[in-house]
Amino acid sequence: MEGEAYLYDGRSAVRHRVDVTLTERRDALVISGDALPSPLVWPLPDLRALGDHPDDNQIILTRHLDTEDETLRDQARLVIDDPEMVAWLRRTRPRLHLRDLRHGTWRRIWLSLGGAVAAVLLMVFVILPALAGTLAELLPVEKEIAFGRGVKAQMERMFGAEENRALDCDAPAGRAALDRLVARLTEGQDIGYPLEVTVIDHGMMNAFAVPGGQIVVMNGLLKGAESPDMVAAVLAHEIGHVAHRDPTRNALRAAGSVGLLGLLFGDFTGSAVMVLLAEQLVNASYTQDAEAQADAFAFDTLVAADLPPAALAEMFETFRKEYGDVSGPMAHFASHPRLAERIEAARDATPADLTPRPALTETEWQALRTICD
Repeated sequence: MEGEAYLYDGRSAVRHRVDVTLTERRDALVISGDALPSPLVWPLPDLRALGDHPDDNQIILTRHLDTEDETLRDQARLVIDDPEMVAWLRRTRPRLHLRDLRHGTWRRIWLSLGGAVAAVLLMVFVILPALAGTLAELLPVEKEIAFGRGVKAQMERMFGAEENRALDCDAPAGRAALDRLVARLTEGQDIGYPLEVTVIDHGMMNAFAVPGGQIVVMNGLLKGAESPDMVAAVLAHEIGHVAHRDPTRNALRAAGSVGLLGLLFGDFTGSAVMVLLAEQLVNASYTQDAEAQADAFAFDTLVAADLPPAALAEMFETFRKEYGDVSGPMAHFASHPRLAERIEAARDATPADLTPRPALTETEWQALRTICD
């Protein structure tokens, strides 16, 4: 078998017209031409075809060669457009498209990949949390409030609202009862923000804090609580998160993670970031230390307001009955640390000589429970 071809010698851009034949043993290509000082012999097992070539009637060959290049390829290129020879090579040479890598290349690739993954994990789980804590302390309150309002608006859209505050519940009697309860819990305390507590008309039994001193209570929590003391206990816990700026840290950490992943896998739009931050806060899962501090804050706040910390244990019992010790939307109530330990801690925090005053009158309690009706 023989035919004509073009050779690029790898040292210049000159194209040489050459003749290509098979050896008698049909184990190599012999390349000869006027521009070559002597014929080149390319063993058939060493032939490699270059991929991504647009002309199916043509094949460009190089050969496996022990070079300093990781690809282990000869710089010379042989362009064959003889149909018979092209068809024969494709039919008989299954190793044409073999990718040659120097020994140890895959090990270096996996080591580099492992190092990259370790670096990302270090950023996400160590550096970003530490940086988020620092930034949370430096972020001006007015900027944090504006940021939190944007996140809350996105939360409302996640729950089906077509415009901002469309799901907010504001029946006057219920609103007055809620304001009275919040004022009692925050009396004499410097929270660091103008606290804003709203109720959203959604059946989820949940409550969460948003950056900038905002607390969102779901209507499902009001319906699921058996007493106003239990609602007060949850509010005290969330106020603890607000006072410690946990939602801001959580949001900054999530934003940093989203930004880092965006650099790695493609950009995220601003709206996508807000959606992810909103979802992160709805499904808030703070650190075990942050949860313990919020609980401790709640215990002190409740005792100062003549309310029993044991009410938080009762609310935890309700959460456990409803959701179990699970992650997800109730993670910051149910999982960090385990609910049984938190129930015991809440009961132990109730002074034996405490003479509690009702959080609300029966009329106010009913008004609060029907704030969305």
